[in-house]
Amino acid sequence: MAVQALKEYNFPPADALEKFHGAQLLYVGWDDHLMFCAPFAYCLPPNTPFSDLCNKFMAHSFGYHPDWKSVDFSKVTWLKSGQPWQPDMSKTLAELGLKHKDMLRFQTPGLKGINGSCS
Repeated sequence: MAVQALKEYNFPPADALEKFHGAQLLYVGWDDHLMFCAPFAYCLPPNTPFSDLCNKFMAHSFGYHPDWKSVDFSKVTWLKSGQPWQPDMSKTLAELGLKHKDMLRFQTPGLKGINGSCS
């Protein structure tokens, strides 16, 4: 069912890029791992290497999941805004074209949640 606002809301967004002092938001979700009900939001400078995103920031967030220790980033498939995407681990977020509030999802072949619960 569609919803229609009764009045027009005209105000600047509270999460506009200029409010992050040189950093940007990046959302990352792990498909088939329902221990995490929503993507994590990371506030990172655009010059952050993608390898740091995976090995430091994501490891800190997703590392509590028992499957995390089995993640092989050479086999991970990525989606950027729902489209297949292949990052270069040696490049920065900016070099990879990642912008403020972009959404990444990653899929880990053979890992389907705790004890295969998402099979």
